[in-house]
Amino acid sequence: MRLHRNLCFAVIDGLHKIFNENEYADKAVQQLLKRDKRWGSRDRGFVAETIYEIVRYKRLYAEIANVKAPFDRDNLWRIFAVWATLKGIKLPDWKYFADTPSRKIKGRFDELSQIRKYRESIPDWMDNLGTTELGEEFWAQEITKLNEQADVILRVNTLKTNKKDLQLKLQSEEIETEILPNHPYALKLKERANVFKTEAFKNGWFEVQDASSQLVADFLDVEPGMKVVDVCAGAGGKTLHLAALMQNKGQVIAMDIYESKLKKLKIRARRNGVHNIEMKVIDSTKPIKKLHGKADRLLIDAPCSGLGVLRRNPDAKWKLEPEFIENIKNIQIEVLQQYSKMVKPGGKMVYATCSILPSENEKQVEKFLTSESGKEFTLVTDKSIFAHKSGFDGFYMALLEKK
Repeated sequence: MRLHRNLCFAVIDGLHKIFNENEYADKAVQQLLKRDKRWGSRDRGFVAETIYEIVRYKRLYAEIANVKAPFDRDNLWRIFAVWATLKGIKLPDWKYFADTPSRKIKGRFDELSQIRKYRESIPDWMDNLGTTELGEEFWAQEITKLNEQADVILRVNTLKTNKKDLQLKLQSEEIETEILPNHPYALKLKERANVFKTEAFKNGWFEVQDASSQLVADFLDVEPGMKVVDVCAGAGGKTLHLAALMQNKGQVIAMDIYESKLKKLKIRARRNGVHNIEMKVIDSTKPIKKLHGKADRLLIDAPCSGLGVLRRNPDAKWKLEPEFIENIKNIQIEVLQQYSKMVKPGGKMVYATCSILPSENEKQVEKFLTSESGKEFTLVTDKSIFAHKSGFDGFYMALLEKK
């Protein structure tokens, strides 16, 4: 592979924004890809994938390069040189790569690869937490899988098409997919591609949604005609799936504290041909109280550490703090206590997270069931999904029924 100066500069600019200006990796990459209209798909792929890989292995590469945060541009070039050397890419004769010690880089890599916190490039506290909660061997397997690049998974919109027709449509647009066993609505891309430019996407035939995330709506056991509340709806991936499972019949109330996210859901719903969604901003306790005892089904896709989705958000490793995880656990309990009141007698709710930590998952459900609000509920079933077993994001979901 030959390195091109303008693409390498784009990578350095992206890393500077993510590491030094605390910008989210997906946003930084999105902006960069608009920089030069002459870039083809290979150029764009190089910029995006190189940035993500260096973000993913920041600790390892920085240690080998012998540089410490905050990284100035010279330090970022050194980290880039480590990445290129380990990839077997010949470094061009640029000043940024002067005196790059290629042999020493490979030696340091072999040495540091023996130590998990460097090999998997994670903060000490995260390594300790994973070991404490999941056990040494289990955590080692899970964090290795969470460091791999995530596949692109599509969820077919059954209101408009089916899997077979979607596959054929994408094939006509030169995108090959494969069916995933045990995931009734999922197609996996054989090769990465910009699916958002396809006619199939513009016509609302699919959404991009990880295979594990697609299992949550199904877990809620919805039927057409029900009153269903999605209380942490965000931009609405699971809301849209619920509406499709309900065949556009009944009512889905999508709620969130951020109005901006619900506005995105409105656009997505229009494209998906969904018209049974009502949106409500949680700006006080009133919208919740109005729904007390009225929901047939309730989805609580709770705020969490996001440790199950590190494959698609590798910068979270460097943005997360132990204090945040402790605080989020308090919020999870509060959300369960307050929002569960919306479920009618005989109704059901799902508590879900994209975390792999038992302290955010099973233990929160156990705590809830022994509380005053939780005494009315029984646990029907729960499911933990781990990346190293499923090949997809780490997730947890618990189905509870109100007596």
